Amino acid sequence: MRLKALLVDDEVNILKNLQLVVPWEQLDIDIIGLAKNGVVALELVKEYRPEIILCDIRMPVMDGFQFLEQLRLVDEVAEVIMVTGYQDFEYARSAIKLGVRDFILKPINYEELAQTVARLAGKISERKQGKLLDEQKLSRAMYMAYEKMLYDILMNYSSVHSQYLLQDDEHMNVEQLCYTVILADFDDYSQKCRSTNEMERKLWNFATRNVLQEALLPYCVQYAVLQMREGEWCILIEHSQLESEFAVEDVRMWTETLQEAVASNVKINLSMGIYPEQVTIQKLSDVYKKLQRAVHLTAEKDRSIIVCGDSEEHHDSNGDSLWEWIELLVSGLKQCNRQKTDSAIEGLTLHLYALSRQSPGRVAYIAHFVVLHLMREMREMEVLSASDELVIWARMEQSHRAKDMLAVIRQQVDVSLNAAMNKKTSDILMLSAKDYIHHHLSKDLGIDELADYLNISSSYFSLLFKQNFNETFVEYVTRQRMELAKSLLLLSDKSVTEIGKAVGYWERRYFSKVFQKYTGDIPSEFREKQKGKTNMA
Repeated sequence: MRLKALLVDDEVNILKNLQLVVPWEQLDIDIIGLAKNGVVALELVKEYRPEIILCDIRMPVMDGFQFLEQLRLVDEVAEVIMVTGYQDFEYARSAIKLGVRDFILKPINYEELAQTVARLAGKISERKQGKLLDEQKLSRAMYMAYEKMLYDILMNYSSVHSQYLLQDDEHMNVEQLCYTVILADFDDYSQKCRSTNEMERKLWNFATRNVLQEALLPYCVQYAVLQMREGEWCILIEHSQLESEFAVEDVRMWTETLQEAVASNVKINLSMGIYPEQVTIQKLSDVYKKLQRAVHLTAEKDRSIIVCGDSEEHHDSNGDSLWEWIELLVSGLKQCNRQKTDSAIEGLTLHLYALSRQSPGRVAYIAHFVVLHLMREMREMEVLSASDELVIWARMEQSHRAKDMLAVIRQQVDVSLNAAMNKKTSDILMLSAKDYIHHHLSKDLGIDELADYLNISSSYFSLLFKQNFNETFVEYVTRQRMELAKSLLLLSDKSVTEIGKAVGYWERRYFSKVFQKYTGDIPSEFREKQKGKTNMA
């Protein structure tokens, strides 16, 4: 990390000696200019922003003290070593008030000066490195908060995030913020699952995400890569404003680049879904679901690129209804609610039966998709043992009709519910509780409401919650709200009152009190400190 120095003295010989005698190169310091008076020095400061300034006191036009006064109006952090032939206390006191770091008396002891410059350079480099690390940490924290908020929006976990995200940012306004949405999914997911163990699958997922994150860097676009679940990623390419002419050919080029990068580096093929319009942040969740349906319900997937608007032919006219039954089925599994799963399977069966009269060839494939979809969800819920999975895969390979696939779905549900009723009951209940909390974080949540949702007693809910999360329900909800509030304070300029409401506190004073207890600062102080760290670097 090289530093910059400015030398200021009206005596030419002293300037030359300062330039030649001090080992600037060894100290990683570049001399950006020589000045004979304060006026010239001030112009050089404005242009080059040196970190170290060696300055004489007695100079024509603008002396050292006048220069220091003007310097502090444009640069508060530059370190100054004053060179003077005067030992007057008043000079020293005045200089100290203006932030002089050290004094060197004439005639100059150049060895002493070199040591002073070396010490000062070391302190400046250490300080700059610390600020850089702080900036990187803050930048990373802000990006992680941004990714989490995007993920929550895609998953429809909260309806309040989007209206606060980055609104009033000096570079971006939420009314203009929009995205190109691409969904990436493993080809031959079922084959990969059967031929590899869990560790190999994790490595595949990790490697694929890394490649996706780096593949579009040459195009100089802002984007985020979010893993939605095993073998599935959402790539959001950010635009500052809605463009009247949407360049689908550019999106195809980006998509092909992503496919080729993963195929070359991870040896895995991805099929990709493209939404053919730019999407505002409020519509991300709906578009994600549409892309998911378009990609997963495509019969032939071999590094395919599926444009969602052209893919309506791939699913039935009541695709939304089909997806509702699937989501009800997953919800029932998470709640260990057999009545709900039975109702979902019945609705799914009737739906597929009606579809068979319109498109018989599609029914078996859709049922096959539902099996794979449930398999992924069960893995996320950790209710599927390796032996149970092998049994399901084996039966799935023997099933070619929709009726047989529905039997496999029933088997999956039975396996999941039986596992939950045994050792995993509390885990599944708490997973469902966690989902419910994140869906309703901006609302007034209580133990009774959660217990009623899970169909268990309030006392049993409190016991399970503490056992699973190692904190009480109130502590957990408060922590989630405070972390969200911190993100909103970092990423938006919304008022403290508005952010408090966004995280479930409708009374500003109470929100500030809880926030201060959690972070040590009231919300406004927290925001100013974090912005100060960013501006200092």
